[in-house]
Amino acid sequence: MVEIEKCFEFHKDDRIVVGCSSGPDSMALVDSLVKIRDKYNLFIVVAHVNYNVRDVSTTEANYVRDYCKDNNLVFEYLNINKDSYSNDNFEFEARRIRYRFYKKLVNEYKLDYVMTAHQGDDLIETIMMKIVRGSNLNGYAGFKKEIKIYDFKIIRPLIYYTKQELIDYCDENKVKYYIDESNDDVNYTRNRFRKNILPLLKKENEKIHKKFIKYSDTLVEANEFISRERDKALDRCYVDNKIIIDKFKLEDEYIQKNIISYLIDKFYDNDLFLLNDKHVDLIIKLIYSEKANNYLDLPDDVKAIKEYNYFYLCKDEKKSNYEYEFNDKILIDNGHTIIKVDNEESNSNYICRLNSKEIKLPIIVRNRRKGDFIYIKNLNGKKKIKDIFIDSKIPSILRGSWPIVTDSDNNILWVPGIKKSVFDKSINDSYDIILKYQ
Repeated sequence: MVEIEKCFEFHKDDRIVVGCSSGPDSMALVDSLVKIRDKYNLFIVVAHVNYNVRDVSTTEANYVRDYCKDNNLVFEYLNINKDSYSNDNFEFEARRIRYRFYKKLVNEYKLDYVMTAHQGDDLIETIMMKIVRGSNLNGYAGFKKEIKIYDFKIIRPLIYYTKQELIDYCDENKVKYYIDESNDDVNYTRNRFRKNILPLLKKENEKIHKKFIKYSDTLVEANEFISRERDKALDRCYVDNKIIIDKFKLEDEYIQKNIISYLIDKFYDNDLFLLNDKHVDLIIKLIYSEKANNYLDLPDDVKAIKEYNYFYLCKDEKKSNYEYEFNDKILIDNGHTIIKVDNEESNSNYICRLNSKEIKLPIIVRNRRKGDFIYIKNLNGKKKIKDIFIDSKIPSILRGSWPIVTDSDNNILWVPGIKKSVFDKSINDSYDIILKYQ
């Protein structure tokens, strides 16, 4: 018997999205929520993703739709073209698609949290897979009953039940479900653990999933303690979203790895489906390398950058050439903005004052071109933009998208945030244009 109220503390008027595949786990979850819906006045959205990988996929989707209609539940459906993802990494891509779908629904319906039907056997399989593949302390714990992903909370209330107990619940309550025959395909790693290892563990102890829950909870407690020590270390070596490398190297080796894992987790917003301990090791190696400037490619166009005594993560901002005509405001490809302002007291390189009579309008904003040079203010002669980037220690990965401000005759007026040209006017000179980079 599934007693969902013993697994999670519900509140009046909770708004929930439930991931439902039509299998016994998710159907047991949805049905158990329906049974307590009136008691708590729950608003339930059932989310189903059809990956179109099996002949019965559409049949299953229609069944979940009909179940929701019969039980007055909101049904949300995502139909995926199977040609849009690679079968080589289906598990990763399917999970990403699913969780991004949940995120959309949470925002659209203003829901409180997402519930998924992960159960005790799933936890055992996940822990064993992490041990074999390699992970960190948090990873070896498998998955938590509650976790925040993106900007919403995932709840897994069925973690205390086994697969067989959920099948029994469906049978007893006459809840129809479908069995995914691909679960028998031993080409999938999880299925090999499920078919070959899990039965042996259950033979030793039929309640082995509770032992694994205890194991997971113990690792979570240890990780929380270590996380507090990590936070203290971050205060010592992390400023303005950058690691100060010489201070970082003073920390304990395990804390160093924990810091990197944490920063990756934070940067990817828990979207860690392609990352593992090997990436952490590669980043540590990058930080300790003798090269003053170097970088490492990470999944999803992310770069790990070593820049002199600093290390940080950023999106790969290499763009194709861009060129815009400037009016009053423009968003640059690197995420910054150039705006025209009426008044500004600052005289930094983030401000440029121009006299429209000395330049040819309109003003152009573009990225760097080969051979670009600028006549620098208060300096006789010209200098290549490439050399200015090097002197200013701008990482090579950022140079391709850095804005260059010119007039219509291609005279470089300003390299925002870095250098101003002879066209720039001092605050007491005559000018009618003030540009600000922010």
